[in-house]
Amino acid sequence: MSAHLNWGILGASHFALNQMGPAIHRATGGRLAALATSSAKKAEPFQAWAPDLRVHESYDALLADPEVDAVYIPLPNHLHVEWTRKAARAGKHVLCEKPIALEAREIDELIALRDETGLLIAEAFMIVHHPQWQKAREIYESGVLGTLKRVDCDFSYNNPDPGNVRNMRGMGGGGLRDIGVYIFGSTRFVTGEEPQEILSADLDWLEDFDTTAVMTARFPSFRYSGMVSMRMAPWQEVTFHGEEAVMRLTAPFNAQVYGEARVGLYRPGGQMQEWRFPADNHYVLQVEAFNRAVQTGAAYACPLEFSQGTQAMIDMVFDAAR
Repeated sequence: MSAHLNWGILGASHFALNQMGPAIHRATGGRLAALATSSAKKAEPFQAWAPDLRVHESYDALLADPEVDAVYIPLPNHLHVEWTRKAARAGKHVLCEKPIALEAREIDELIALRDETGLLIAEAFMIVHHPQWQKAREIYESGVLGTLKRVDCDFSYNNPDPGNVRNMRGMGGGGLRDIGVYIFGSTRFVTGEEPQEILSADLDWLEDFDTTAVMTARFPSFRYSGMVSMRMAPWQEVTFHGEEAVMRLTAPFNAQVYGEARVGLYRPGGQMQEWRFPADNHYVLQVEAFNRAVQTGAAYACPLEFSQGTQAMIDMVFDAAR
């Protein structure tokens, strides 16, 4: 393996073009080397900023490329396990978009494959690499909130486009699978706790996927409430409410795109502290962490076991709703 990790992308998706592709190319320790797409037209905008990019006409051809060390997978959700498996069997490290699987039990196979091959296989849960969330966990672990009583997480956007994969039958779409990862995974990341019980789950369904989901849950030391929607005005906010103080995160899931990432700490008597993160790019930080983990063996903040815990909570909400 070279001093840089050579990356390939399976598919010329809009997100890969505008976010993850540039992040891979910009991140220290790696470069975007290859793209798999049968459309030369779709490859052109990638080549505008990566002129030496090799373009393969099929996913299998990219996986056979001996110069590709790692693969990023931005395919529709129902294809994630299949192509993660194929990429790992081809000897490639894998960073797969969330959710990496549609059910928690499917991740058992990927964990076994990771352990068998020694490759890094991970879900692209980028927020854990952002200093906003690392600061939030630091504040929580300091004890300044006192006993945590309640966590509230909201994440919504409005996308009724029937041509979008999130709104198509059989594609593993819907609000919970698209963005439930964030409202559940972030809570687990900060507190280190796992849900004991889903107390309520109210889902709006369109064919075989949810458009809005509102739920409450019991964790060992606090109550949880959450909402995700693909049919509401854009909004995202997370609040950790303790006996002694309140911690509030703005733009917690789409830093810079939705707004400036901030952490506010509110104490009795009007005391308030705020930490601002105007420039950090969590996609770049995620890729750099992945590169380090592969090159040096450094611990990775989002191992498959963590992703499986988040998917288990999504499964619990679906089960409660049914």
